[in-house]
Amino acid sequence: MIVPILLFIVGFICLIKGGDWFVDGAAGIAEKFRMPEILVGATVVSIGTTLPEVMVSASSALKGHGEIAYGNAIGSIICNTALIAALTIAFRPSKVERKSLVLPTFFFFTAAAFYCTVAYTAGYFSRVTGILLLLVFVVYMVISVRRALEAPPEEKPDAEGTGAAPEEKEAEAPAPLWKLLVMLVVGAALIAVGADLLVDNGTIIAEWIGVPESVIALTFVALGTSLPELVTAITSLRKGLGALSLGNVIGANLFNLVLVSGLSCTLSPFAVPVGKTFAGMPASFIIDIPLMFLVMAFVTVPALIKGRLYRIQGIVLLIVYFAFCIFQFAG
Repeated sequence: MIVPILLFIVGFICLIKGGDWFVDGAAGIAEKFRMPEILVGATVVSIGTTLPEVMVSASSALKGHGEIAYGNAIGSIICNTALIAALTIAFRPSKVERKSLVLPTFFFFTAAAFYCTVAYTAGYFSRVTGILLLLVFVVYMVISVRRALEAPPEEKPDAEGTGAAPEEKEAEAPAPLWKLLVMLVVGAALIAVGADLLVDNGTIIAEWIGVPESVIALTFVALGTSLPELVTAITSLRKGLGALSLGNVIGANLFNLVLVSGLSCTLSPFAVPVGKTFAGMPASFIIDIPLMFLVMAFVTVPALIKGRLYRIQGIVLLIVYFAFCIFQFAG
C-alpha cells in the first residue's frame, strides 16, 4: 500500500504545478487577444481540465463499466458546482460578465435536458446519442471562437470584475505567445497525469478500505477527476482571476455532458446503471440528476440576473455537497 500512497502524492504535486502553469498560460492568452476571462475559462481551460474525465470515462466505457462513465459525468458536475465553484464563491464572491456567461449556460441546460430525457425515457445511451452530444460540443466551440474573434477589444477586468486593471499589471511585459502556449500544453499534461495518478491510486486505496464501486464513481472518482478544476479554481483565486475560475467550472460541466459522456457512449453504448436505489427507483433519477440541475441553476441564475455572485451561495452549496456525500455513503 506504500506505492499507491507515494504515487497519490506525486499526482497531487503534478496537479498543483500543472494548474499553476495552465492558469498563467490561459490568462496570458486572454490578455493578449483581449478575450474575456470567463470565455477563455469556458473553452480552452475547460477542455484542459476535463481531460481526466474524458480519459477515465472513455476507458471505463470501453472496459464495460458504464456505471463509472455515467456516475463520473453527473458526479463531476455536482462536485464542480457544489464544491469547487462553491469554494470560489464563498472565499471571493465577485461580479461576473453576464454577456459571456449566457452562451455556456444556455448550452449546458440544453444539453442536460437532452441527456436527462434520454436517461429517463430510454434508459440507454446509444451511439447515436453520443454522436449528437459530440455535435453539440463542436457547435458550442465554433460559436464561442467566432464570438471571441468578432468581439471588440475590451479592458481586462480586475479581480473584482470592475474593469480597471491594476497599475502593476500594466508595467509587466507580456509573455510571447509561444511561451504561453507551451505553459498551457505542459500544464494540461501535468494536470492529466496528476489526476490519473490520483484516481488510479486513490481508487486502490478506497477499495482497500472497502468503499463500494457505485459510490466510488459518484464521489471519489468524480472528485478525483475534478481535482484539475479545483486546482485551477484555487490558482485562479490566488492570482485574482475569479471570472476565469467560474467560466472553467461552467465550461467543464458542459463538457462533462457533451464531450465526456458523448465520447463514452459513442465508443461503447451503455445502459443507465441502477446502482443505489431510493424509494424503489434508481437514486440517480431522484437524487443525482435533479441535484445536478438545482446546483447549476443556483449558481448561474443569480449571476445572469444580478451580474454577480454572493458568498451565501457558496456556503449553501458546500452544505449541499456535504449532505450529498453523506447520502451516497449511507447504507
